[in-house]
Amino acid sequence: MPQDRYIMNRLKIFIITGLSGSGKSTALNAFEDAGFFCVDNLPIALLPKFLELPIEIETDIAGIAFGMDIREKRFLPTYTSVLESLKEKGYKFNILFLEANEKVLLERYGLTRRQHPLARDKNLLESIRSERVQLEPLKKEADQIIDTSNLNLHQLKSVLFSFLENAENLLPVKIHVESFGYKYGLPPQADLVIDVRFIPNPYFVPELKSLSGDDESVKRYVLDSPLTQDFLKRYLDLLDYLIPLYEKDGRSNLTISIGCTGGRHRSVTVANEIGEHIERSKRKVKVTHRDVDR
Repeated sequence: MPQDRYIMNRLKIFIITGLSGSGKSTALNAFEDAGFFCVDNLPIALLPKFLELPIEIETDIAGIAFGMDIREKRFLPTYTSVLESLKEKGYKFNILFLEANEKVLLERYGLTRRQHPLARDKNLLESIRSERVQLEPLKKEADQIIDTSNLNLHQLKSVLFSFLENAENLLPVKIHVESFGYKYGLPPQADLVIDVRFIPNPYFVPELKSLSGDDESVKRYVLDSPLTQDFLKRYLDLLDYLIPLYEKDGRSNLTISIGCTGGRHRSVTVANEIGEHIERSKRKVKVTHRDVDR
């Protein structure tokens, strides 16, 4: 087996399809947030050629998701033969089929005012019913069927992330840990904010005042405090509890902001400690210090 195909076979491949207006674009966005490389409306005839493209051995993508549906004229007549030929070549993929009831689809089209793909010679209701009939054989072949009638955007993403949570190589939430100084204002992008001004302040120690929380002597002053040690144990336990919940909810980014008075000493040291702790859990984390040089 060629090396490129071996690499592609190690990746999870999903085909996201279903009724127009059922949430396929939202589903693709959720897969992209989960670390998948996503392609929408790829002609079914090009799928085998796409899968033969070389993939880097050290790729960090969780898999590939294709949005395919009745928008492409050749999809229905040819998807069976194309997918069967891929199976014979050893490719493994999952078909995810999204649907919704007529009332909901009519409401969604009313809100977006978009034209149904089959609306050329039919009214909207006739188009919805015709598409449902035409896609019924594909629905029967699906590995997973999701009815989105009673799901809003965030609920659908949550359902999809629950569906994907056992996927190998699924990328976790990207975490940004940022220190800041309250005297310069709260970071507008913060999801979680913790105030560490209760920790003894190195600013009032003459030999530490001009240094920052990146310096070893300041770090030792802050971390050797029993108050800091107790706080870190409790707060890191809380983050270990919360972060998997945010991942399950479909969140792709999380910003944790750590604040002290000037953003130069205590918050810098604590942010570094939190970043190192999160990094040990094999999650992507970036640590920055907004006000350290002010």
